[in-house]
Order: sequence, then structure tokens, then C-alpha cells
Amino acid sequence: MEIRDKTVVITGAASGIGKGLAERFKAEGAKGLALADIDADGVTAVGDMLGALSMPCDVGDEAQIKALVAATERRFGPIDIFCSNAGIFCEGDEDQPDAEIEASWRINTMSHVYAARAVAPGMAERGSGYLVNTASAAGILIQVDSAAYTMSKHAAIGFAEFLAAKYGPKGVRVSVLCPQGVRTAMTAGREGSPAAMNGVLEPEDVAEAVVQGMAEENFLIFPHEIVHEYLRRKASDRDRWLRGMARVRESHFSEQN
Repeated sequence: MEIRDKTVVITGAASGIGKGLAERFKAEGAKGLALADIDADGVTAVGDMLGALSMPCDVGDEAQIKALVAATERRFGPIDIFCSNAGIFCEGDEDQPDAEIEASWRINTMSHVYAARAVAPGMAERGSGYLVNTASAAGILIQVDSAAYTMSKHAAIGFAEFLAAKYGPKGVRVSVLCPQGVRTAMTAGREGSPAAMNGVLEPEDVAEAVVQGMAEENFLIFPHEIVHEYLRRKASDRDRWLRGMARVRESHFSEQN
């Protein structure tokens, strides 16, 4: 799908990947641009810079997603592209506090459910639309320093697969963005994370990958191409791959100590 003359919603747009997407979509000629973030001041600043509609939004609250969609439709008409991009990271293992696991679930997974409920049926009725859900390479592989992130991102990809199977025949495309390390507020101070082992991309690089992936209507978008090879290795011999992940985890925590 081309972005020119489309109405686009982007969550998590105050900084990082979301801001990069907003800037690139504006340059690509988006007709209407609606930006949302829990950081009200940040998203307002980006919106003012780009001449976009901006509003605060906690994507883990379905009522706020509905309000975002309603405000966008009042301003620009039907939504063509919804980039469900907001996310959080909490480090820990299976003993992470329930509150952190539940927050990761709401923000990293349920936000995609709420977005789909709000816009996918209308897209299907019109026979056209695009859902771009930001997950992570951790949703394909694992995040060795976070059980909550791993679980929530795997679930996000599974849900996107469901959406693609349900809505693809009705003209609605679905892509899942799966980067490794990207220079964002989420990765600040975590330069030694295994996610950065193949380099840390700039948000502009990720936006370029998204534009290309949407043009080709690829389900999986890998800004770090090596992730595709990791997926192939995992599929061909999962036991060997898990042994490799165990070594990565052991190496990461030994370096931290």
C-alpha cells in the first residue's frame, strides 16, 4: 500500500520509532496524520512540528483507543492505516511482579486487540486498510532478559497472524514490525542488551523498512535482516536454537556481573 493521500494513526509517536514513522509518513504524503502517546507534551510537540492531530492516549485502555479513533475520523474521515506502535519493556524472569507482566500484556499485546476492534471491521467493509503492529524480534526469538517482554511480543505476533487470516481476504493488510536494537528511550542505558548485538538502528532506518514492507505488503518486516536468518535456524532445529539462546543468556548475565 502507498501512504500518499491516506489517513494514518500512529501510537507511541512522541519519540523513537513512532516519531520516525510520523515524519516519514508525512514526507510520503499522508493526507491526515493522527499521533498519540501517553507522553502528552511530547506528542503535542511532534504534532505541532508536523501539522498533525495529536492527543494523549494510554493504549492499554480500550476507551482511549476508541476516543483516538473517533477524533481521527471526525477530523480526517475513515482511517486507512493504523500503526499500533506503543510498547514498554520490563526486565526480569518468571518471578517478575505480576503488575509488570500485566502492564506488558496490556501495552504490548492488548493494545493491538483494541486497535483492531476499533478499525478493522470498517476497513473490511470498505475493502481496504492496513494494520501495522510493532512487535519486536523478541516476538520471533526471545528476549533473554525479560520474560514479560518475550511473552507479550510472541502473543502480539500470534494475534497479528489471526488478523491476517481473518481480514486478508477482505482487503485488509497486516504487517508486524520486528526490529532488534533501535535508538529509542526504551533502549537508553541498555546498550549492552543482546537486542543490540547486531547493531542499533536509528528510527529513520526502521521507518524506511516499514515503508518498503508496506509497499510489498510483507507480513513480517525485519529492519535487521539477520532476524530472518535466525527465524530460519529456529524453524529448522529448535533444540539447537534454544541451546544457543541459553548461551546468549549466560553470556549476557555474566557480563552484567
